[in-house]
Amino acid sequence: MPSTWVYLIRHGEVEHAAEGRFFGHTDVALSATGLLQVEALARQLAIEPIEAVYASDLTRARQSAAPLAGSRGLDPVVVPALREMAMGRWEGLTFPEIREREPDALARWLANLTTFPFPGGENLEDLRARVMPAFREILDRHAGGRIAVVAHGGPNRVILAEALGLPFGHLLRLGQDYACWSVVEYRADAAILHTLNQRVAGIAAAAPVERTAVG
Repeated sequence: MPSTWVYLIRHGEVEHAAEGRFFGHTDVALSATGLLQVEALARQLAIEPIEAVYASDLTRARQSAAPLAGSRGLDPVVVPALREMAMGRWEGLTFPEIREREPDALARWLANLTTFPFPGGENLEDLRARVMPAFREILDRHAGGRIAVVAHGGPNRVILAEALGLPFGHLLRLGQDYACWSVVEYRADAAILHTLNQRVAGIAAAAPVERTAVG
């Protein structure tokens, strides 16, 4: 059976990115730089024979998927299960703000990203339980084809970790810059990572270095 190829894409830079705020389910739009990034991304992937484009239902993912899909005469297929991790009462806060308000909870979360949930939100196990069934359904629907999935830092790292058999405690070792893409080949017996965190050339992002596995 032919392999199924997935272009796994993170959305472009968002508004307020330089402030380093935690955006999970918060529905922020792309920044001006982010819009340039996703247009450049669509141009750089123009020669790839992508037959379908899927996206999280959050605005930043749908905006990022639109140029890639539109250049092929496609509409992005929206999949709510691909949205970013719910960050509960830390949504919209910066790392220093969280550290000041809830230092003990922040320390416990950083010490155990897998099972300790965002207060009022999800943990990585919750995210995996939501993302992976939806992603496997997409793979089954396009067996032997080539597709693009536009999501977020958290879901993308979960998908990549599952493909590589990587423990969730090592998720932060998987780079996921704004508007990056990774390429995974799903064979009958294994998943092969061909490209990881390929950046859009020539467009500098304003965002600081990530502190978390999600965003």
